[in-house]
Amino acid sequence: MGLLNPGITPANAGDGGTVWNILGQTYYLKESCDTSFSFEVHGMAGTFVPAHIHPTQDEFIYLLDGEMELTLDGQTHPLRKGEMARMPMGIPHAYKNVGTGLSRSLFWVTPARKLHELFSRIHNLTDPMEVVAISATCEVNFLPPPPGA
Repeated sequence: MGLLNPGITPANAGDGGTVWNILGQTYYLKESCDTSFSFEVHGMAGTFVPAHIHPTQDEFIYLLDGEMELTLDGQTHPLRKGEMARMPMGIPHAYKNVGTGLSRSLFWVTPARKLHELFSRIHNLTDPMEVVAISATCEVNFLPPPPGA
């Protein structure tokens, strides 16, 4: 990765054309360097990422459009357009599009660590257990589902 490259990443595009399909959502790479990693996520109603922990990264979500629900350290919160969620490293978190249409959000993590590698490896995977296993090798640890889920 290295240092941050100057420039502009166009709307509805990934930097260098990089776009990933992850868990039914579209991720557009916005920037990637040693100190940070950002991506825009487009998800249809009902799409989600289950509870997980980044032990080595702080993560942020800025909601551009739609309605999301954020679970942060066991507490559920609405996330509305124009709001930003802060998820410190080591704190379990999950999110879901609870609206009726597309949600668009800007995510970023600092430092970048292995997230770019992770997204490249899980692009187009459909087996959740394979996603969980690969994620663990890239410093993202998914939690077991809650009882009765």
